[in-house]
Amino acid sequence: MSADNRKPDDTDGTTGHEWDGIRELNNPLPRWWLYIFYATIVWAIGYVVLYPAIPGLDEASKGLLGWSSRREVASEMQAVGQARAATIERIEATPLADLRHDRELMRIAVEGGRSAYKVYCVQCHGSGAAGSPGYPNLNDDDWLWGGDLAAIEATLRHGIRATDDESTRNSMMPAFGRDGILQAAQIDDVVEHVRQLSRQPFDAAGARRGAAVFAENCAVCHGPAGAGMREVGAPDLTDAIWLYGGDRATLARTVHGPRGGVMPAWEKRLGPATVKQLAAYVHSLGGGE
Repeated sequence: MSADNRKPDDTDGTTGHEWDGIRELNNPLPRWWLYIFYATIVWAIGYVVLYPAIPGLDEASKGLLGWSSRREVASEMQAVGQARAATIERIEATPLADLRHDRELMRIAVEGGRSAYKVYCVQCHGSGAAGSPGYPNLNDDDWLWGGDLAAIEATLRHGIRATDDESTRNSMMPAFGRDGILQAAQIDDVVEHVRQLSRQPFDAAGARRGAAVFAENCAVCHGPAGAGMREVGAPDLTDAIWLYGGDRATLARTVHGPRGGVMPAWEKRLGPATVKQLAAYVHSLGGGE
């Protein structure tokens, strides 16, 4: 329909626009909708005036009420800390050996340790505490330094080869290949002997030669049968549980030049109560003794 042929009343209640015979209506908005819309404008202006809202170069506007989300969170955290203070004091005052005899306190300690683990330990040991090459699995019953509550707490407190703690756990395996203590052929032979100890496929002739090399160089720490010595942090070589791996190449790499992994000394960073809770949690994972 052309503009010349349009009837005067054709635009009544419309905008005058038409597409394919469909006219665009020009109905007024409902009053209740307009009132709500105007109210939101007033509310927005009031919010900007009363609360931090307008960004600046360094910080947002303060607002007349002086409210701060950071201050609110800090206040809530302080309230939570005060509510937990009595329980934390009980955990800190309870000897570790007695903690497991108080079921409720032990449960609280385990849950507190679970939370701390997710913050400080999961990066290395994994969310399920199964570890990865170089980071031990905390679920099994294989422990370098012992798996009872006291041993786990001591490891957490002082760390492994931690330079900031004089009481840190320390174990030293010689770099048999790098320092020229053993020849490459001897390393290959002792690897075959270790594979025999761990019940893996091995070369019989090499294992026989490696047994003599092992007795002369390795038994002093790992024991004549390769069962390890917790006093010096020497691993059990018979259980097929490996920190870095038990294949030939990895074993040869370890004998040639050990890694010397490090774990932080956590007591100085977290405090004795949190360390005790972490020990309770790790012990509860299933491998604790």
